[in-house]
Amino acid sequence: MPNEQLNAHLEFFGELGVDGVRRDGDWCTRIEPEPTPAAPIAPDALVADPAPIAPLAPSGNSAAGALTAIAVLNTIRVDIGPDCSRCKLHTLGRKQVVFGVGNPDADLMFVGEAPGADEDIQGEPFVGRAGQLLTRIIEAIDLKREDVYIANVIKCRPPGNRNPEPDEVEQCEPFLFRQIDAIRPKVIVALGKFAAQCLLKTDAPITRIRGREFAYRDAILIPTYHPAYLLRNPSAKRDVWEDMKRVRALLAKSG
Repeated sequence: MPNEQLNAHLEFFGELGVDGVRRDGDWCTRIEPEPTPAAPIAPDALVADPAPIAPLAPSGNSAAGALTAIAVLNTIRVDIGPDCSRCKLHTLGRKQVVFGVGNPDADLMFVGEAPGADEDIQGEPFVGRAGQLLTRIIEAIDLKREDVYIANVIKCRPPGNRNPEPDEVEQCEPFLFRQIDAIRPKVIVALGKFAAQCLLKTDAPITRIRGREFAYRDAILIPTYHPAYLLRNPSAKRDVWEDMKRVRALLAKSG
């Protein structure tokens, strides 16, 4: 790893409150936890869990499940189409549809709000400054970006990065639900107020629902702050670190 990347990682961990790193060999060797039954979650959701759209039958093994998910995701991508015109965003300057990226068999899925300028150009979610920070957050819980799946509620960039409007959400969110049902993650992290409020169908502020656990489409949903918010408010990184430690514990508990 180049020195500048290493320095950036150390700076990030320092902002999270990590004040030291162990250097012994045993710690550097990852030991996979024994599978244990996931602890039951109290019915904590703010609203009733939305009905799944076209749920997949349980797969016999991970490889088969991944192949099935790839096929379903490809079908969803074709259904959206490269020049989607279901809402007005196709007339408001968007360059392309930004579908989603990552492991189709991921245990962890991140859902953001909508593509920004960099994402609109590159056709991949979370590739700008906020995306680089998200990658570091993922690495902080011993995963890689390619281990998870990343998508947005809205697949096209709103002009000026404004919040998506209700009619745009209405047209686009069914595709997100289908993505979730294809991937079948164990944990979903909603990044920011808009994604959390959209998925949970609530107007509760992110400060009230952040870090809590919600039963959602056969997964556990944890809202947290958006990486773009962290760029403006670095002190909130500690809260996100606490949320991500909870995510890591849930993943370990699920085996």
